Amino acid sequence: MPVRSGALRPLQRLVRDQRGRRLPLPPRLERLYGDLYLPVARSRPYVFSNFVTSLDGVVSLHARGHATGADISGFSARDRMVMGLLRAVADVVVVGSGTLAADPRHVWTPDAICPELGADYGRFRAALGKPGAPLNVIVSGSGALDLRLPVFAAGQVQVLILTTSGGARRLARQSLPAAAKIRAIHRGAGQIRAHAILRAVLLAQRGRRVLVEGGPRLLADFYRQRLIDELFLTLSAQIAGRKEGDLRPSMVMGAHFAPSEPLWGSLCDARRGGDQLFLRYALKTAGAV
Repeated sequence: MPVRSGALRPLQRLVRDQRGRRLPLPPRLERLYGDLYLPVARSRPYVFSNFVTSLDGVVSLHARGHATGADISGFSARDRMVMGLLRAVADVVVVGSGTLAADPRHVWTPDAICPELGADYGRFRAALGKPGAPLNVIVSGSGALDLRLPVFAAGQVQVLILTTSGGARRLARQSLPAAAKIRAIHRGAGQIRAHAILRAVLLAQRGRRVLVEGGPRLLADFYRQRLIDELFLTLSAQIAGRKEGDLRPSMVMGAHFAPSEPLWGSLCDARRGGDQLFLRYALKTAGAV
């Protein structure tokens, strides 16, 4: 039985690194989260990711009706608050088709994940000079997407679908909603690489903050190409377990780094909310895109 944590209570700060610029959080968000500093993007956008994981490294139970991070977090209100905060600061939210399939009714906006703070997120975005919701970027090499889903058809967000030439032809069989655009950035049937995704985002949006919410294979390529500046990680006090041959994913799938090229992060922020830890790691990245 999941632990349903419905109360929004302030996080307790354990470690703080005041790098970058302090952002103008509205009073309620600052009371709940504390102050928030982010690096200033210079030669390329600031790219950050956000995940929740169990103590044994599982990020999805890979079961029908239980495939999202909510089951991992125990339906934590604090985790939803942080997710909404990170979406509010982002100009762009990038997700893969697998993440969309796990939660097909979702739209990647701050108030969609934490509606009780929707007005506060709106004030925060206004203070940052960000009109409307962040651009939602959906990555699908195959183009096997249902354009009737809310993220495309509800008109709540502008959507950029990044696909292959074959995927674009497949999508052309459907009616394209007014808020959605399709861009084919790969001719073949192979994986759409993280560098190409980021270049397409830069062409579509002048924003400087890009949030990657997954899934694990998409995130793996961002790490492979050293494009993640910081990782926000919620550590949930749950042991999910795996069986032999289990398909339950970890945060990064489809790439090996250690022992030959391990990726090490520097802990730059840690906060506690009940039995959960909200961690933040800075990572070494490549140069300009």
